[in-house]
Amino acid sequence: MGKNFLTALVVYIGLSLAAPFATQVYAQGGSGDIIVQTIPGPTVASQLTHRTASSWSWYITRASGLVAAVALVILMLSGIGQVTGYTFSFLEPLTAWASHRALGLTFGVAVLVHMFTLLFDHFVPFSLLNILVPWLSDYKPVTIAGIHLGSLFVALGVLSFYASIMVVLSSIFWIDKKPYIWKITHLLSYLIIIAVFIHALYLGTDLLHGWARWLWVASGSAVAAATLHRMWRAKTI
Repeated sequence: MGKNFLTALVVYIGLSLAAPFATQVYAQGGSGDIIVQTIPGPTVASQLTHRTASSWSWYITRASGLVAAVALVILMLSGIGQVTGYTFSFLEPLTAWASHRALGLTFGVAVLVHMFTLLFDHFVPFSLLNILVPWLSDYKPVTIAGIHLGSLFVALGVLSFYASIMVVLSSIFWIDKKPYIWKITHLLSYLIIIAVFIHALYLGTDLLHGWARWLWVASGSAVAAATLHRMWRAKTI
């Protein structure tokens, strides 16, 4: 029993070590016989390894974009909820403010990762100027009613980045010292989520179709409804 087990273990280890260097094979049946032919070329394992190594930045870009999108939606809802008072029904005021600030920092970091990992992507090349200057990229140009708007969806993402920097910095440095400037700057959040919503809806790989797209639309609708409710309470509509 022990000898058979040891033999099987040696065979298994030998096959495992030889697998990365093996060539691909396939079986072809004919008249009840099976003919195995060798196909020269890299193995499936080596192809997967190469593909992962060459596209890791794209996966990180997608993941960080999704994190930024989720953080922004929760950030907006919690912020509006603090103004209307609904957030305090679930969290204590200090906890609510601390959570809101942490979400803002999470969103900011996710946006930075989302943008700068594009510099390492081999499938859709972006330069440093492409991700920092609006309309400089030529990725997915937009034409509406015969008017060429260039890379509008990319530009919305770049503009959102700069607006987000202003909101985050004002929340860190001006919320106590210059509350009026902080409040005015914070209103940019509504423009940011509109721009990010359109940017993700038309460029987001995971939001192009299916349940994820409908969930994103529902999230945007929830923020819009909460915004209208806030305006109604403030007697601005």
